[in-house]
Amino acid sequence: MFVNSNGYNLGVREDDVVVNDVGLPPWAKKPEDFVRINRMALESEFVSCQLHQWIDLIFGYKQRGPEAVRALNVFHYLTYEGSVNLDSITDPVLREIPEAYFIRDPHTFLLTQDFIKAMEAQIQNFGQTPSQLLIEPHPPRSSAMHLCFLPQSPLMFKDQMQQDVIMVLKFPSNSPVTHVAANTLPHLTIPAVVTVTCSRLFAVNRWHNTVGLRGAPGYSLDQAHHLPIEMDPLIANNSGVNKRQITDLVDQSIQINAHCFVVTADNRYILICGFWDKSFRVYSTETGKLTQIVFGHWDVVTCLARSESYIGGDCYIVSGSRDATLLLWYWSGRHHIIGDNPNSSDYPAPRAVLTGHDHEVVCVSVCAELGLVISGAKEGPCLVHTITGDLLRALEGPENCLFPRLISVSSEGHCIIYYERGRFSNFSINGKLLAQMEINDSTRAILLSSDGQNLVTGGDNGVVEVWQACDFKQLYIYPGCDAGIRAMDLSHDQRTLITGMASGSIVAFNIDFNRWHYEHQNRY
Repeated sequence: MFVNSNGYNLGVREDDVVVNDVGLPPWAKKPEDFVRINRMALESEFVSCQLHQWIDLIFGYKQRGPEAVRALNVFHYLTYEGSVNLDSITDPVLREIPEAYFIRDPHTFLLTQDFIKAMEAQIQNFGQTPSQLLIEPHPPRSSAMHLCFLPQSPLMFKDQMQQDVIMVLKFPSNSPVTHVAANTLPHLTIPAVVTVTCSRLFAVNRWHNTVGLRGAPGYSLDQAHHLPIEMDPLIANNSGVNKRQITDLVDQSIQINAHCFVVTADNRYILICGFWDKSFRVYSTETGKLTQIVFGHWDVVTCLARSESYIGGDCYIVSGSRDATLLLWYWSGRHHIIGDNPNSSDYPAPRAVLTGHDHEVVCVSVCAELGLVISGAKEGPCLVHTITGDLLRALEGPENCLFPRLISVSSEGHCIIYYERGRFSNFSINGKLLAQMEINDSTRAILLSSDGQNLVTGGDNGVVEVWQACDFKQLYIYPGCDAGIRAMDLSHDQRTLITGMASGSIVAFNIDFNRWHYEHQNRY
């Protein structure tokens, strides 16, 4: 909204300066900075703690009367609700004039057409004061600043005294853990961290909600001393591996990576691609059995992605293929199938076909809230499609950024793309390149925090790093692990990071994005 991107002729000012983009204050180098910093200010604790005073002025007891006078909050009387009583005026000419201006003595006051027009213009152009909703002071909002001083509070702005690493869980198999899905919400039947190895052995590792204020959902004194992740007993005892092993053979040319798998939000189903028959398949995590085979592509399916879930577990699934297309599917949380109709589950139809790539699709991300799918092929620019299948734009990477491998998009509109050889780019949702960096690691996994402000990366070096998403400023480096990182996910409360390792183990890290919050660093 601050950029004249269409090049409209907006005229010339009196000092001969051409009117074009909106002039920004010195503290904002570009419009994106202006929006981001304003949001940081408006969403800050400083503002939140004083929000009730603004409510008092606009909607509350300081809007009218003596309190409004004391607060210097008085406006032109015509702007207040009820100041013009149109119903009491029958003459169509006089209907436009407020009641206060009706003086019955003709020698004192004379109605003119100009005066009527002036009043009409005043009402139309000056605006209106909102309805007064409250006549008593609005209570102040509870503050994270106050909460952080409560005993045993793990909340915002508390110094992180815990160690970086919570636990390491080594699976009996040495096969690299190539996919991690942390669906840990307390209301789930089985809150768990689901892991899948390169050999397609999956595990449903129960999650214990050990973090939380006493009395908060999911908090339990009985569990308070437990480690957060408990190994799947069928894997730990080696007793039910047949219920955890996907035996269907994938195409030999497929390189198994995190993109080959999707776990549904309730942890009950795993979707897997890469099969020789050009399908992707749905398996039950309870029994390990195949429940659905989905066809639609003309070549091997190379990647899958899932959107955030709606109430009931419905979500979008996107499949990308060697045929250079993507298909958008709908997952029914009620029927646990791709498609809306369980009677036609053998041949579900995709919601949209996404075209535009020239090569095999290798990575994709889908955001239901924005209604966008962002995908990358083996070579060439990443593409932005709507969920109805329309191609919006191509994200042309900077020089030497030709081979996209990982994509993460947040509901705030950040789009982070990792290219081969350690190169990262951050695009706005409108396709503007906002930042870029190059690191000395072959990155295998990236993710954004829920607010889109922080980026977490991990790769072959075995090091987890945290970055500021807007400008790739490095915020933190975790202690190095003894194996490469292949996959990552965050717990629902954004306080535990779980990484899948090339050594066949998972590592749980303490993470608190508030540590790097600007208010914590600069004010408190």
